[in-house]
Amino acid sequence: MYETKISDARWIAYDIPGNIGWIVYIVTVIIALINKPDIFSYCAIIPSVLILIGIVELISERIAKLDRILPKARLYRGFGALTAGGALGVIFSAVMVIKDGSVNHIIMLSGAVICFIFGGLLFIGYKKQQSDTRNR
Repeated sequence: MYETKISDARWIAYDIPGNIGWIVYIVTVIIALINKPDIFSYCAIIPSVLILIGIVELISERIAKLDRILPKARLYRGFGALTAGGALGVIFSAVMVIKDGSVNHIIMLSGAVICFIFGGLLFIGYKKQQSDTRNR
């Protein structure tokens, strides 16, 4: 099991920008697919799927009231997928910015960076619990 001991204030300070980041990334991917679809915008779907897997897992954890103590699989499926999706989103959107530098792609890159940073900060805040051998 993995546990985080970050304060509620820090959690909120990471959670709100992280949510803004993934929402911005996914919305701008959709806009890119509608406006001028190309191979890069189709590739940008991959990080979106990872992000959505993470979000669905985080919502299910919240429903199960597992916010602060998680099994390894749930930690990686939630915050791990969110962080990996953000990192891949940074790569794909950076390529798109270099390719044509549209405002949409710059906003997409910003969303991916924010998702990666704040999702990652929550992810690395979880530490493996020490097993209590005194009660055995």
